[in-house]
Amino acid sequence: MRGQTYVIFAIIFVIIVAIFAVINVDPVEVNYLFGTGEAPLIFVILFSVLMGGIIMASVGVVKVFRLQRENKTLRKENEQLKNTSAPIPDVTQSSSAATKEEDGIDDNQV
Repeated sequence: MRGQTYVIFAIIFVIIVAIFAVINVDPVEVNYLFGTGEAPLIFVILFSVLMGGIIMASVGVVKVFRLQRENKTLRKENEQLKNTSAPIPDVTQSSSAATKEEDGIDDNQV
């Protein structure tokens, strides 16, 4: 269901950008670092959307790689802790005995 929602929002976003770009076809002056030039506003809009998508995708990829590395490290640490730890004692038996000792109750008194 989550994937379908993502696809629906992506399609709606693409349609809105396309309509906005088609309406704005007037030539505009674009200032580059090394000079200026004229380009239709539709190209400027589409190029800006494309560059924003590429930047967001690259940030997402970096985050995924970082999380995968952290996950791998935590799995190794978890496996080491499982291999080195002693078996866990049965808590139900020892806790009832400890409660009786704290209350000062002997097994003979019960």
